[in-house]
Amino acid sequence: MVLLAGGAVALVLTEESARYILFGYTFELNHVEMFLAGAATAAVLLLGLWLLGSGSRRTARERRRMRAAKAETSDRVARLENEKRDLERKLEREHATDGDQLVARGTHERH
Repeated sequence: MVLLAGGAVALVLTEESARYILFGYTFELNHVEMFLAGAATAAVLLLGLWLLGSGSRRTARERRRMRAAKAETSDRVARLENEKRDLERKLEREHATDGDQLVARGTHERH
């Protein structure tokens, strides 16, 4: 839409008279028609700029949401890895303690 409005402005600026040829059609506008055409062009330009702005804001919002989700997932994975390490250490200590108790029991039984 912005390009369409820009094209209309370029067409008006490049013509020397009030006669415009567009896609094989000739337009000759009076002052009121020229004003209305300019107003329509300005409306199309503003609509195009608004669409660009809203699309950019939506994209930025989505990127922020994705970054937050990735950070949350990364934190969750880090917490799970820490929990896994803690459980592995606890299991190793329990195995070491069980092994010591078996060795101790075995020496008492021989006497």
